[in-house]
Amino acid sequence: MTWICLLAAYLVGSIPTALLIGKYFFHVDIRDHGSKNPGATNTLRVMGKRAAIVVLLVDVAKGMLAASLPLIFDSPVEPLYAGLIAVIGHCFPIFAGFRGGKAIATTAGVLLVVDIGMFLAVYLTFFVVIFLTKYVFMGSISVGIAMLIFSYFSPEVHKPLIFTAFILFLIFLHRSNLKNFFNGKEPKINDKKVKGDRLPPKDLKM
Repeated sequence: MTWICLLAAYLVGSIPTALLIGKYFFHVDIRDHGSKNPGATNTLRVMGKRAAIVVLLVDVAKGMLAASLPLIFDSPVEPLYAGLIAVIGHCFPIFAGFRGGKAIATTAGVLLVVDIGMFLAVYLTFFVVIFLTKYVFMGSISVGIAMLIFSYFSPEVHKPLIFTAFILFLIFLHRSNLKNFFNGKEPKINDKKVKGDRLPPKDLKM
């Protein structure tokens, strides 16, 4: 049951939400537009609010479902580990050539099941960092840092080694953003230039 649970978690995480929305409603591959990342932020920039909300909610639901699988399968796997396997699936989905998103929405879903207190602390940090810096990628990396810090105050999820590895994973996923930032090319969330990434109105049919 352990391996079935972990495999199921990976497959759930691998559902390429933004890619499917783009393909069936807008007839585009979102990985060819904007930042080329199939996540909620790029969906917002390229396909608009309604599409972004759908992608966000489904990606969060993927994390929640994956973290709940140990209970469903009566498996000894910890919900946190099943959830993190789903996050890996989200970032490297077998259904989309291993080109996926950057973990943030699916991680939120995992934390909603594992520890609501950690979820609130982590994603409050996420939004505060974005508000202060105007960079989404900085908020995303702060998710891992906040998880590590919070873990020291939560005996239920005291796994500093796992969360340290997760920080490095987030840095790896956002390596292009970091490169752009140091080269002065990373757009801020309120940068008017990103509006040029939006698909023409005639292509928006959702």
